[in-house]
Amino acid sequence: MKIGLVPVNVAVPNADAMIALARKAEEVGLESVWTFEHAIVPVDYSSKYPYSADGKMGVTPETNFVDPLVALGAIARETKKLRLGTGVNILSQTNPLLLAKQAASLDFVSGGRFMLGVGIGWLREEFEAMGTPFERRGARFDEYLAGMREVWSGEVVEYDGEHLHWSGWKSHPVPVQKPFPVVIGGSKGKAFQRVARQGQGWFAPTASADQLKPLLQPLGEACAAEGRDIASVEISAMWIPASGLDGLRAYEELGVSRLIVPVQALGGGNPIEALDELGSSVLAKL
Repeated sequence: MKIGLVPVNVAVPNADAMIALARKAEEVGLESVWTFEHAIVPVDYSSKYPYSADGKMGVTPETNFVDPLVALGAIARETKKLRLGTGVNILSQTNPLLLAKQAASLDFVSGGRFMLGVGIGWLREEFEAMGTPFERRGARFDEYLAGMREVWSGEVVEYDGEHLHWSGWKSHPVPVQKPFPVVIGGSKGKAFQRVARQGQGWFAPTASADQLKPLLQPLGEACAAEGRDIASVEISAMWIPASGLDGLRAYEELGVSRLIVPVQALGGGNPIEALDELGSSVLAKL
């Protein structure tokens, strides 16, 4: 079982603390670190966060949200083996060519350690601040990701769709990894169809094996519709270490490949010390 940590770019007091957390994660044997993305946090918003009971994010507008790709670029420079993932970036509100370039560049400078996690987004107020339509964000997501794969091919790009009209150019460097791993987050709407059609992995927005289990059926059905085996999807799910090794084994039985520990689940103390404890109490026993 692979074990990761999320988020390493949120509520960090400074860059040194962020780097120290990532270094400690690598030292104790974690496989990966992950980021969250929001360019802004509105003072007030009517959009409903789909994965909490009150419909709100668990952060304030003053919370440090270091840009994920900047954060992971800095971490790449200071680590050797640690894999780097965005969990997830909001593809539908960004420029897909710029993100394709940034993702390929980060994979290049990290020596093939980057995993691009993407989602369609839910915060209308953020889309408006970014100058991007909130409507048809799912359709843009699908087209953007297909177009980005053309960019990563290294060949002459010829892609003509509803939202993208690209022709007659190349973009290098291309990603080191082939295929370049795209992880699609979410469980609402057409999320499972998107995972089956375009994702190497799925980032499940769940906090327990019991929450995850009923979602595997629609994911399997979506994979079957695409002629794909669900076993080919690398499933990453949140794990609370307090559930112990029995909780971890429950995920293994469901076919989960990676468990990602929320930083807040380490407790309210020093996260560096908490990672040492996680390494000795859990990782050493795997």
